[in-house]
Amino acid sequence: MERVILHSDLNNFYASVECLYNPSLRGKPVAVAGDPEARHGIVLAKNYEAKACGVATGNPLWMARQKCPEIIFVPPHYDRYLEYSRIAREIYSDYTDRVEPYGLDECWLDVSGSTRLFGGGKTIADTIRQRIKSELGVTASVGVSYNKIFAKLGSDLRKPDATTVISSSRFQEMIWPLPVSELLYVGRSTHNKLKRYGIRTIGDLAAAEPRFLEQILGKNGWTLWLFANGKDSSPVTNIGAKSLIKSIGNGTTAPRDLITDDDIKITLYVLCESVSARMREYDFVCRTVQLGVRDKELFSYERQGKLSYPNRTAKALFEKAFELYKRNHLSGKPVRSLHVRACNLAVREYEQLSFLPEIAAIQRQEELEQAMDTVRSRFGHFSLRRGIYLTDETLAALNPKEDHIIHPESFFGKGETLS
Repeated sequence: MERVILHSDLNNFYASVECLYNPSLRGKPVAVAGDPEARHGIVLAKNYEAKACGVATGNPLWMARQKCPEIIFVPPHYDRYLEYSRIAREIYSDYTDRVEPYGLDECWLDVSGSTRLFGGGKTIADTIRQRIKSELGVTASVGVSYNKIFAKLGSDLRKPDATTVISSSRFQEMIWPLPVSELLYVGRSTHNKLKRYGIRTIGDLAAAEPRFLEQILGKNGWTLWLFANGKDSSPVTNIGAKSLIKSIGNGTTAPRDLITDDDIKITLYVLCESVSARMREYDFVCRTVQLGVRDKELFSYERQGKLSYPNRTAKALFEKAFELYKRNHLSGKPVRSLHVRACNLAVREYEQLSFLPEIAAIQRQEELEQAMDTVRSRFGHFSLRRGIYLTDETLAALNPKEDHIIHPESFFGKGETLS
């Protein structure tokens, strides 16, 4: 039996939520943006009115203002977005337990086993769109197809508030004329490579020789050839799987350039404490720490290293992150932004007592940091602070709560090339 896969995309999600909380913004060009005073001055999301003026995600604020003088910038409220995302997934779970997140605003649904109860794929998609509009106050575009890749493509074809069906019998005429960059996982690098060989449409990709694609793109050439020919068979993950969460991280652009080791240490401690607390909230430990650095000339890089023992203490995260910084930041250039990510997560369901001094030290540190969490939850985050924070109040005052929970192909992975 042919699968019935939906992909739901909440339209202009961040900006739509902000307009709900401030109705005076409706009908006006709006962009959710970082704080220009703290040098977070880029567009994170925009509504259709802003998009019509040429404003794009990632634009510096001065550029967005140049394109659209009437644009209104609002700060992000991640707690609201997380809550609305949770409610949307509750709606999806009324129709299937196979719901796979793709960032906060998008999800795949496998409703193959639900069609006898709720109707065909288009009927379920239309019902979901109506419920999202009435229960959340935002709109969604839903793609319906027999695989995940085409369902995602369908939700992108018509926006806002639309259902698009791509059937197995008609996908060639609907999909193949589209630019190859429209296909999921064809990022900028892959697109440029394909363009050099005259592969400009999805149809060109489908007609190409798979071995040739493997030569220029590696093993992902074969994968993209399968996608273009409608042969994606990847499953939609069960909604209850904790493994959906792939990493937990936090990053910041500092209010001034970070020059000394102490500047780096203060910022890393703030980020690592945030990530550590969120890991305890979700009951995870990690095996790998990833550090991202961007210098004042906007050159950026990422490095990662394994922990000696899986754990989630801020102390261990900091020590590994700072080690990575000292080992790799050889240019000595002032640093503009940092991010820390805990990767290779595992659920800590049981804790075994150990006589190993290293494990015992980790357990003592864990108990100490849990006590710190308790104090901070009762008396406020800044009621208990590290001594090094007192050396620079500006850096120590960075917001410790803007954590990012990374799901498969979301955030940094979303829309990136496979190659």
